[in-house]
Amino acid sequence: MISPLAYVSPKAQIGKNVTIDAFAYIDDNVIIGDNCHVFPSAVIGAVPQDLKYKGEETWTIIGDNCVLREFVTIHRGTASKGKTVVGNNNLIMAYCHVAHDCILHDNIIMSNVTQLAGEVEIDDYAVIGGGTLVHQFTHIGGHVMIQGGSKINKDIPPFAIVARDPIAFCGINSVGLNRRGFTPDQIHTIQEVYRLLYQGGMNTTQALDHIEATMPVSPERDMIIDFVRRSTRGIVRA
Repeated sequence: MISPLAYVSPKAQIGKNVTIDAFAYIDDNVIIGDNCHVFPSAVIGAVPQDLKYKGEETWTIIGDNCVLREFVTIHRGTASKGKTVVGNNNLIMAYCHVAHDCILHDNIIMSNVTQLAGEVEIDDYAVIGGGTLVHQFTHIGGHVMIQGGSKINKDIPPFAIVARDPIAFCGINSVGLNRRGFTPDQIHTIQEVYRLLYQGGMNTTQALDHIEATMPVSPERDMIIDFVRRSTRGIVRA
């Protein structure tokens, strides 16, 4: 299932039922899990485009059931994290770039020509529209929907829809949440958290304290609070 026109390093570790198409390039120190499909001309594990990289041993790790379409590039890590990781069940469409030390979790869709700078983290079930540019060190939360052509320079909290230029919070991804089995009560909780966070007339710290004090504990409430409190770049504004 490896095309004779592809190059796969003998040092790469390839799982079961993996298809690697013509002109794909799989470098050293690459691990690819089971049931993946690497389309023509993808490059996995190349040396990073980071001038701090000095040839140290680093890795690119791809999980199971991933689809990497034509001309996708995924670079290895640097001394910063030591690895670039793409989790399970991810669809990375044509011409996308995943730079050094990025961490992509599971069930992510990256539409065509999305470009991730170094050390970006993307949580489960994020959907990123085509042509999106993501600044280094950005954190994109789970279950988000990002409009195509967006320029992401702030962290995107979970469950959000973001769009416009400059990028802004535009509501919650209720369609995606319904499809994934979230209950009406869970969706209402998420809506209420964001109403208080963005429309409650408080600064971010005050809003988070108020949400903790007045809203019942729930996984959704706590996921948003934890994400915002851990944000180093600051979250996108409404």
